[in-house]
Amino acid sequence: MSNSNLFQNFESVSAKAWKQKIQFELNGKDFNDHLVWNSIEGIDVKPFYHSETYSKAPSIQHNASDWKIGHSIYVNSIEKSNIHALELIQNGVESLHFILPKEPISVENLLKNIDTSNLPVYFEPLFLTEKLINKLQAFSLKNKTLFYVLQDPIGHLAQTGNWHTDIKSDLHTLKQIITLGKNLKGVISIDLGLFQNAGGSMVQQLAYSLAQANEYLNLMNTDAIKSVVFKVSVGSNYFFEIAKLQALRILWQSLTKDYGLTIDCHILTQPSRRNKTIYDYNTNMLRTTTECMSAILGSSDTIINMPYDHLYHKNNEFGDRLSRNQLLILKKESYFNAVSNPTEGSYYIETLTLQLAQKSLDLFKEIEKQNGFLKLLKEGVVQRKLKEHAQKEQRLYDEGIEGLLGTHFQQNAMDQMKSDLELYPFVKQQVRKTLLEPIIPRRISEEIEQKRLKDE
Repeated sequence: MSNSNLFQNFESVSAKAWKQKIQFELNGKDFNDHLVWNSIEGIDVKPFYHSETYSKAPSIQHNASDWKIGHSIYVNSIEKSNIHALELIQNGVESLHFILPKEPISVENLLKNIDTSNLPVYFEPLFLTEKLINKLQAFSLKNKTLFYVLQDPIGHLAQTGNWHTDIKSDLHTLKQIITLGKNLKGVISIDLGLFQNAGGSMVQQLAYSLAQANEYLNLMNTDAIKSVVFKVSVGSNYFFEIAKLQALRILWQSLTKDYGLTIDCHILTQPSRRNKTIYDYNTNMLRTTTECMSAILGSSDTIINMPYDHLYHKNNEFGDRLSRNQLLILKKESYFNAVSNPTEGSYYIETLTLQLAQKSLDLFKEIEKQNGFLKLLKEGVVQRKLKEHAQKEQRLYDEGIEGLLGTHFQQNAMDQMKSDLELYPFVKQQVRKTLLEPIIPRRISEEIEQKRLKDE
Protein backbone atom coordinates (compact mmCIF):
# COMPACT_ATOMS: atom_id res chain seq x y z
CA MET A 1 0.00 0.00 0.00
CA SER A 2 1.36 3.43 -0.92
CA ASN A 3 1.77 6.12 1.72
CA SER A 4 -0.78 8.29 -0.09
CA ASN A 5 -3.50 5.71 0.56
CA LEU A 6 -2.50 4.97 4.14
CA PHE A 7 -5.28 6.95 5.85
CA GLN A 8 -8.07 6.59 3.29
CA ASN A 9 -9.98 4.09 5.45
CA PHE A 10 -10.18 6.55 8.34
CA GLU A 11 -12.81 9.25 8.48
CA SER A 12 -11.60 12.74 9.27
CA VAL A 13 -12.67 14.13 12.63
CA SER A 14 -13.95 17.68 12.84
CA ALA A 15 -12.93 20.17 15.51
CA LYS A 16 -16.51 20.12 16.80
CA ALA A 17 -16.46 16.33 17.17
CA TRP A 18 -13.17 16.46 19.09
CA LYS A 19 -14.53 19.06 21.48
CA GLN A 20 -17.75 17.09 22.00
CA LYS A 21 -15.75 13.96 22.84
CA ILE A 22 -13.57 15.88 25.29
CA GLN A 23 -16.60 17.48 26.87
CA PHE A 24 -18.17 14.05 27.33
CA GLU A 25 -15.04 12.72 29.05
CA LEU A 26 -15.03 15.70 31.41
CA ASN A 27 -18.31 14.48 32.97
CA GLY A 28 -19.92 17.88 33.09
CA LYS A 29 -16.82 19.87 34.09
CA ASP A 30 -16.26 23.12 32.21
CA PHE A 31 -13.97 22.79 29.18
CA ASN A 32 -12.40 26.24 29.53
CA ASP A 33 -11.90 26.03 33.29
CA HIS A 34 -10.16 22.66 33.26
CA LEU A 35 -8.35 22.39 29.92
CA VAL A 36 -7.62 25.90 28.66
CA TRP A 37 -4.44 27.35 30.12
CA ASN A 38 -4.00 31.12 30.29
CA SER A 39 -0.32 31.90 29.84
CA ILE A 40 1.51 34.84 31.41
CA GLU A 41 1.62 36.30 27.88
CA GLY A 42 -2.17 36.64 27.95
CA ILE A 43 -2.60 33.88 25.38
CA ASP A 44 -5.08 31.05 25.98
CA VAL A 45 -3.50 27.68 25.22
CA LYS A 46 -6.04 25.11 24.11
CA PRO A 47 -5.83 21.32 24.65
CA PHE A 48 -5.88 20.69 20.90
CA TYR A 49 -5.57 22.59 17.62
CA HIS A 50 -7.36 21.70 14.43
CA SER A 51 -7.04 22.65 10.77
CA GLU A 52 -10.59 24.03 10.82
CA THR A 53 -9.78 26.64 13.45
CA TYR A 54 -6.24 27.54 12.46
CA SER A 55 -4.84 30.40 10.43
CA LYS A 56 -1.47 29.89 8.79
CA ALA A 57 1.23 32.30 9.85
CA PRO A 58 2.90 34.34 7.09
CA SER A 59 5.90 32.60 5.58
CA ILE A 60 9.33 33.85 6.56
CA GLN A 61 12.26 34.01 4.20
CA HIS A 62 14.68 31.93 6.19
CA ASN A 63 16.16 28.45 6.05
CA ALA A 64 16.25 27.03 9.59
CA SER A 65 18.87 24.45 8.61
CA ASP A 66 21.53 27.14 7.99
CA TRP A 67 22.17 28.04 11.64
CA LYS A 68 25.74 28.41 12.88
CA ILE A 69 27.42 27.34 16.11
CA GLY A 70 28.81 30.51 17.64
CA HIS A 71 31.14 31.37 20.50
CA SER A 72 31.87 34.61 22.35
CA ILE A 73 35.40 35.85 23.09
CA TYR A 74 36.07 38.80 25.38
CA VAL A 75 39.15 40.43 23.85
CA ASN A 76 41.59 41.34 26.61
CA SER A 77 44.57 40.30 24.54
CA ILE A 78 44.61 40.34 20.73
CA GLU A 79 47.17 37.53 20.51
CA LYS A 80 45.47 35.25 23.04
CA SER A 81 42.04 35.89 21.51
CA ASN A 82 43.36 34.94 18.07
CA ILE A 83 44.84 31.68 19.38
CA HIS A 84 41.59 30.92 21.21
CA ALA A 85 39.54 31.63 18.07
CA LEU A 86 41.67 29.25 15.98
CA GLU A 87 41.23 26.51 18.60
CA LEU A 88 37.46 27.05 18.65
CA ILE A 89 37.19 26.79 14.86
CA GLN A 90 39.23 23.60 14.93
CA ASN A 91 36.76 22.20 17.51
CA GLY A 92 33.61 22.88 15.53
CA VAL A 93 32.73 26.56 16.05
CA GLU A 94 31.26 28.11 12.89
CA SER A 95 30.90 31.74 13.95
CA LEU A 96 32.83 34.10 16.22
CA HIS A 97 31.55 36.87 18.46
CA PHE A 98 34.27 39.25 19.65
CA ILE A 99 33.43 41.56 22.55
CA LEU A 100 35.77 44.56 22.33
CA PRO A 101 36.18 46.49 25.60
CA LYS A 102 38.51 49.17 24.27
CA GLU A 103 40.50 50.54 21.40
CA PRO A 104 42.89 50.28 19.60
CA ILE A 105 42.11 47.00 17.85
CA SER A 106 44.33 45.35 15.24
CA VAL A 107 41.84 43.51 13.03
CA GLU A 108 44.63 41.82 11.07
CA ASN A 109 46.19 40.35 14.21
CA LEU A 110 42.85 39.40 15.74
CA LEU A 111 41.90 37.46 12.60
CA LYS A 112 45.37 36.15 11.75
CA ASN A 113 45.22 32.78 9.90
CA ILE A 114 41.39 32.75 10.13
CA ASP A 115 39.47 32.11 6.91
CA THR A 116 36.67 34.68 7.03
CA SER A 117 35.11 33.78 3.67
CA ASN A 118 32.42 31.54 5.15
CA LEU A 119 32.67 32.42 8.85
CA PRO A 120 30.22 34.99 10.21
CA VAL A 121 32.11 37.26 12.60
CA TYR A 122 30.34 39.58 15.04
CA PHE A 123 32.20 42.52 16.54
CA GLU A 124 30.55 44.00 19.62
CA PRO A 125 32.47 47.12 20.73
CA LEU A 126 31.60 48.49 24.16
CA PHE A 127 32.26 51.92 22.68
CA LEU A 128 31.01 53.92 19.70
CA THR A 129 33.61 54.83 17.11
CA GLU A 130 34.21 55.17 13.39
CA LYS A 131 37.82 53.92 13.64
CA LEU A 132 36.85 50.27 14.03
CA ILE A 133 34.51 50.47 11.04
CA ASN A 134 37.30 51.91 8.90
CA LYS A 135 39.59 49.04 9.92
CA LEU A 136 36.94 46.39 9.21
CA GLN A 137 36.06 48.04 5.93
CA ALA A 138 39.73 48.02 4.87
CA PHE A 139 40.06 44.35 5.83
CA SER A 140 36.89 43.50 3.88
CA LEU A 141 38.23 45.19 0.75
CA LYS A 142 41.18 42.77 0.81
CA ASN A 143 39.35 39.63 1.96
CA LYS A 144 35.98 38.00 1.54
CA THR A 145 34.17 38.54 4.84
CA LEU A 146 30.85 38.13 6.66
CA PHE A 147 31.30 40.90 9.24
CA TYR A 148 28.56 42.23 11.51
CA VAL A 149 29.16 45.14 13.89
CA LEU A 150 26.79 45.31 16.85
CA GLN A 151 26.31 49.04 17.43
CA ASP A 152 23.32 50.02 19.50
CA PRO A 153 23.56 53.44 21.19
CA ILE A 154 19.87 53.44 22.19
CA GLY A 155 20.34 50.00 23.74
CA HIS A 156 23.41 51.35 25.56
CA LEU A 157 21.25 54.17 26.93
CA ALA A 158 18.60 51.68 28.07
CA GLN A 159 21.15 49.42 29.77
CA THR A 160 23.41 52.01 31.40
CA GLY A 161 21.17 55.06 31.73
CA ASN A 162 23.60 57.18 29.68
CA TRP A 163 24.62 57.78 26.07
CA HIS A 164 28.19 57.02 25.08
CA THR A 165 28.67 60.80 24.74
CA ASP A 166 25.31 62.50 24.19
CA ILE A 167 22.31 61.96 21.92
CA LYS A 168 23.52 64.28 19.18
CA SER A 169 27.06 62.87 19.05
CA ASP A 170 25.99 59.23 19.32
CA LEU A 171 23.42 59.42 16.53
CA HIS A 172 25.81 61.39 14.32
CA THR A 173 28.52 58.77 14.83
CA LEU A 174 26.08 55.97 14.06
CA LYS A 175 25.08 57.69 10.81
CA GLN A 176 28.76 57.87 9.86
CA ILE A 177 29.25 54.22 10.76
CA ILE A 178 26.33 53.17 8.55
CA THR A 179 27.74 55.18 5.64
CA LEU A 180 31.30 53.91 6.10
CA GLY A 181 30.45 50.21 6.52
CA LYS A 182 29.52 49.57 2.89
CA ASN A 183 31.30 46.20 2.71
CA LEU A 184 29.99 44.98 6.06
CA LYS A 185 26.89 42.81 6.37
CA GLY A 186 25.38 45.08 9.02
CA VAL A 187 26.31 47.62 11.69
CA ILE A 188 23.14 48.04 13.78
CA SER A 189 21.93 45.70 16.50
CA ILE A 190 18.91 45.53 18.81
CA ASP A 191 19.15 43.69 22.14
CA LEU A 192 15.92 41.81 22.93
CA GLY A 193 17.90 39.96 25.58
CA LEU A 194 18.03 43.07 27.76
CA PHE A 195 14.23 43.11 28.03
CA GLN A 196 14.01 39.34 28.50
CA ASN A 197 16.60 39.19 31.27
CA ALA A 198 14.93 42.13 33.01
CA GLY A 199 11.74 40.09 33.25
CA GLY A 200 9.84 41.47 30.27
CA SER A 201 7.11 39.44 28.59
CA MET A 202 7.59 38.11 25.08
CA VAL A 203 5.11 40.69 23.83
CA GLN A 204 7.16 43.45 25.49
CA GLN A 205 10.42 42.05 24.11
CA LEU A 206 9.07 42.05 20.57
CA ALA A 207 7.23 45.37 20.75
CA TYR A 208 10.02 47.31 22.49
CA SER A 209 12.62 45.94 20.09
CA LEU A 210 10.49 46.77 17.08
CA ALA A 211 9.91 50.27 18.45
CA GLN A 212 13.64 50.71 19.06
CA ALA A 213 14.40 49.55 15.53
CA ASN A 214 11.80 52.01 14.26
CA GLU A 215 13.72 54.82 16.00
CA TYR A 216 16.79 53.90 13.96
CA LEU A 217 14.77 53.71 10.73
CA ASN A 218 13.43 57.21 11.41
CA LEU A 219 16.75 58.71 12.45
CA MET A 220 19.20 57.06 10.02
CA ASN A 221 19.77 56.84 6.29
CA THR A 222 17.70 53.73 5.67
CA ASP A 223 19.03 53.17 2.15
CA ALA A 224 22.44 52.31 3.61
CA ILE A 225 21.13 49.78 6.16
CA LYS A 226 21.63 46.24 4.84
CA SER A 227 20.59 44.26 7.91
CA VAL A 228 19.79 44.61 11.59
CA VAL A 229 21.13 42.05 14.05
CA PHE A 230 18.62 41.16 16.76
CA LYS A 231 20.30 39.73 19.86
CA VAL A 232 17.71 37.42 21.39
CA SER A 233 17.70 35.63 24.74
CA VAL A 234 15.63 32.46 24.84
CA GLY A 235 13.97 31.12 27.98
CA SER A 236 12.52 27.75 28.90
CA ASN A 237 8.97 28.19 27.55
CA TYR A 238 9.81 25.88 24.65
CA PHE A 239 7.00 26.39 22.10
CA PHE A 240 6.43 30.04 22.98
CA GLU A 241 10.11 30.81 22.40
CA ILE A 242 9.98 29.18 18.97
CA ALA A 243 6.94 31.31 18.18
CA LYS A 244 8.66 34.45 19.55
CA LEU A 245 11.54 34.13 17.12
CA GLN A 246 9.26 33.51 14.17
CA ALA A 247 7.01 36.40 15.21
CA LEU A 248 10.08 38.65 15.24
CA ARG A 249 10.79 37.91 11.58
CA ILE A 250 7.13 38.44 10.63
CA LEU A 251 6.99 41.78 12.47
CA TRP A 252 10.26 42.93 10.93
CA GLN A 253 9.03 42.03 7.44
CA SER A 254 5.86 44.00 8.09
CA LEU A 255 7.71 47.06 9.42
CA THR A 256 10.28 47.27 6.63
CA LYS A 257 7.59 46.71 4.01
CA ASP A 258 5.81 49.83 5.26
CA TYR A 259 9.05 51.75 4.66
CA GLY A 260 9.41 50.20 1.21
CA LEU A 261 12.68 48.61 2.31
CA THR A 262 14.27 45.19 2.17
CA ILE A 263 16.49 44.90 5.25
CA ASP A 264 17.60 41.51 6.50
CA CYS A 265 16.52 40.39 9.96
CA HIS A 266 19.57 38.59 11.34
CA ILE A 267 19.04 36.76 14.63
CA LEU A 268 21.88 36.06 17.07
CA THR A 269 20.52 33.94 19.92
CA GLN A 270 21.72 32.73 23.28
CA PRO A 271 20.05 31.23 26.36
CA SER A 272 18.57 33.50 28.98
CA ARG A 273 20.37 34.23 32.24
CA ARG A 274 17.08 34.87 34.02
CA ASN A 275 16.26 31.22 34.81
CA LYS A 276 19.81 30.04 35.53
CA THR A 277 20.90 29.02 39.02
CA ILE A 278 24.05 28.56 41.07
CA TYR A 279 22.55 25.72 43.12
CA ASP A 280 22.03 22.39 41.37
CA TYR A 281 23.99 24.01 38.55
CA ASN A 282 23.97 20.93 36.29
CA THR A 283 20.30 21.59 35.58
CA ASN A 284 21.53 24.64 33.68
CA MET A 285 22.70 22.26 30.96
CA LEU A 286 19.19 20.85 30.63
CA ARG A 287 17.78 24.37 30.42
CA THR A 288 20.27 25.55 27.81
CA THR A 289 19.77 22.43 25.69
CA THR A 290 16.02 22.96 25.31
CA GLU A 291 16.58 26.70 24.85
CA CYS A 292 19.04 26.05 22.03
CA MET A 293 16.49 23.69 20.48
CA SER A 294 13.91 26.51 20.55
CA ALA A 295 16.48 28.85 19.02
CA ILE A 296 17.13 26.44 16.14
CA LEU A 297 13.49 25.67 15.42
CA GLY A 298 12.63 29.35 15.68
CA SER A 299 15.03 30.13 12.81
CA SER A 300 18.06 31.73 14.47
CA ASP A 301 21.04 32.51 12.26
CA THR A 302 23.71 31.98 14.92
CA ILE A 303 23.42 30.40 18.36
CA ILE A 304 25.89 31.02 21.18
CA ASN A 305 25.35 28.65 24.06
CA MET A 306 25.96 29.52 27.69
CA PRO A 307 28.27 27.38 29.87
CA TYR A 308 26.50 25.72 32.80
CA ASP A 309 28.79 27.56 35.28
CA HIS A 310 28.65 30.92 33.54
CA LEU A 311 27.16 32.66 36.60
CA TYR A 312 29.80 31.82 39.17
CA HIS A 313 32.97 30.66 37.37
CA LYS A 314 35.38 32.59 35.23
CA ASN A 315 35.63 31.41 31.63
CA ASN A 316 37.12 27.94 31.61
CA GLU A 317 37.85 25.30 28.98
CA PHE A 318 35.62 22.63 30.53
CA GLY A 319 32.48 24.76 30.66
CA ASP A 320 33.11 26.14 27.17
CA ARG A 321 33.63 22.66 25.75
CA LEU A 322 30.43 21.32 27.23
CA SER A 323 28.38 24.25 25.94
CA ARG A 324 29.92 23.87 22.48
CA ASN A 325 29.32 20.12 22.46
CA GLN A 326 25.62 20.63 23.26
CA LEU A 327 25.26 22.47 19.96
CA LEU A 328 27.46 20.00 18.09
CA ILE A 329 25.30 17.11 19.28
CA LEU A 330 22.13 18.93 18.21
CA LYS A 331 23.59 19.56 14.76
CA LYS A 332 25.66 16.47 14.06
CA GLU A 333 23.82 13.73 15.96
CA SER A 334 20.26 14.98 16.44
CA TYR A 335 19.91 16.34 12.89
CA PHE A 336 18.66 19.75 13.91
CA ASN A 337 20.08 21.07 10.65
CA ALA A 338 18.23 18.66 8.38
CA VAL A 339 14.95 20.50 7.81
CA SER A 340 14.53 23.98 6.38
CA ASN A 341 11.22 24.79 8.09
CA PRO A 342 10.57 22.17 10.79
CA THR A 343 7.58 23.93 12.40
CA GLU A 344 5.59 24.54 9.23
CA GLY A 345 2.14 23.01 9.53
CA SER A 346 2.19 22.88 13.33
CA TYR A 347 -1.20 24.35 14.16
CA TYR A 348 -0.11 25.08 17.71
CA ILE A 349 3.16 26.89 16.93
CA GLU A 350 1.73 28.84 14.02
CA THR A 351 -1.24 29.94 16.14
CA LEU A 352 1.13 31.07 18.92
CA THR A 353 3.24 32.91 16.36
CA LEU A 354 0.26 34.82 15.01
CA GLN A 355 -1.03 35.69 18.48
CA LEU A 356 2.36 36.90 19.72
CA ALA A 357 2.87 38.91 16.54
CA GLN A 358 -0.56 40.54 16.81
CA LYS A 359 -0.24 41.39 20.51
CA SER A 360 3.24 42.80 19.92
CA LEU A 361 2.05 44.84 16.96
CA ASP A 362 -0.78 46.29 19.06
CA LEU A 363 1.69 47.32 21.78
CA PHE A 364 4.08 48.73 19.15
CA LYS A 365 1.28 50.91 17.78
CA GLU A 366 0.53 52.18 21.29
CA ILE A 367 4.20 53.10 21.73
CA GLU A 368 4.23 55.00 18.45
CA LYS A 369 1.04 56.86 19.41
CA GLN A 370 2.93 58.04 22.51
CA ASN A 371 5.78 59.42 20.35
CA GLY A 372 8.03 56.37 20.29
CA PHE A 373 10.40 54.22 22.29
CA LEU A 374 12.97 56.90 23.19
CA LYS A 375 10.35 59.17 24.73
CA LEU A 376 8.85 56.36 26.84
CA LEU A 377 12.33 55.25 27.87
CA LYS A 378 13.22 58.77 29.04
CA GLU A 379 9.93 59.03 30.94
CA GLY A 380 10.58 55.69 32.68
CA VAL A 381 7.48 54.03 31.23
CA VAL A 382 9.42 51.17 29.62
CA GLN A 383 11.32 50.48 32.86
CA ARG A 384 8.12 50.53 34.91
CA LYS A 385 6.27 48.15 32.59
CA LEU A 386 9.19 45.71 32.59
CA LYS A 387 9.33 45.79 36.40
CA GLU A 388 5.60 45.16 36.67
CA HIS A 389 5.80 42.05 34.51
CA ALA A 390 8.97 40.84 36.26
CA GLN A 391 7.22 41.12 39.64
CA LYS A 392 4.18 39.30 38.28
CA GLU A 393 6.44 36.50 37.03
CA GLN A 394 8.41 36.43 40.29
CA ARG A 395 5.20 35.93 42.31
CA LEU A 396 4.46 32.76 40.35
CA TYR A 397 7.75 31.32 41.59
CA ASP A 398 7.49 32.70 45.13
CA GLU A 399 4.00 31.17 45.50
CA GLY A 400 5.09 27.79 44.12
CA ILE A 401 2.96 27.95 40.96
CA GLU A 402 6.15 27.85 38.91
CA GLY A 403 9.55 26.65 40.01
CA LEU A 404 13.16 25.96 39.11
CA LEU A 405 14.45 22.45 39.79
CA GLY A 406 17.03 22.43 42.56
CA THR A 407 16.06 25.92 43.70
CA HIS A 408 12.31 25.99 44.30
CA PHE A 409 11.70 22.25 43.87
CA GLN A 410 13.83 19.33 45.09
CA GLN A 411 16.46 21.36 46.91
CA ASN A 412 19.60 19.48 47.85
CA ALA A 413 20.36 20.54 51.42
CA MET A 414 23.94 19.27 51.03
CA ASP A 415 24.60 21.60 48.08
CA GLN A 416 27.27 24.12 49.20
CA MET A 417 28.31 26.96 46.88
CA LYS A 418 29.92 29.69 48.97
CA SER A 419 33.47 28.42 48.46
CA ASP A 420 32.97 27.84 44.73
CA LEU A 421 32.02 31.39 43.72
CA GLU A 422 34.68 32.95 41.48
CA LEU A 423 32.25 35.60 40.24
CA TYR A 424 29.55 37.61 42.01
CA PRO A 425 26.32 36.10 40.60
CA PHE A 426 23.85 38.78 41.74
CA VAL A 427 22.84 42.27 40.65
CA LYS A 428 25.67 44.67 41.45
CA GLN A 429 24.71 47.94 43.12
CA GLN A 430 26.61 50.87 41.63
CA VAL A 431 25.88 54.46 42.58
CA ARG A 432 26.42 56.79 39.63
CA LYS A 433 24.76 59.69 37.88
CA THR A 434 22.52 58.72 34.95
CA LEU A 435 20.20 60.52 32.56
CA LEU A 436 17.48 57.95 33.16
CA GLU A 437 16.80 54.80 35.11
CA PRO A 438 18.71 51.88 33.53
CA ILE A 439 17.04 48.56 32.76
CA ILE A 440 18.51 46.06 35.21
CA PRO A 441 18.58 42.31 34.41
CA ARG A 442 17.70 40.14 37.39
CA ARG A 443 17.55 36.36 37.82
CA ILE A 444 14.47 34.69 39.30
CA SER A 445 16.42 32.72 41.91
CA GLU A 446 18.58 35.55 43.30
CA GLU A 447 16.74 36.10 46.59
CA ILE A 448 16.59 32.39 47.46
CA GLU A 449 20.26 31.91 46.56
CA GLN A 450 21.39 34.84 48.69
CA LYS A 451 19.53 33.44 51.67
CA ARG A 452 20.99 29.96 51.18
CA LEU A 453 24.52 31.36 50.88
CA LYS A 454 24.02 33.32 54.10
CA ASP A 455 22.84 30.17 55.89
CA GLU A 456 25.75 27.96 54.74
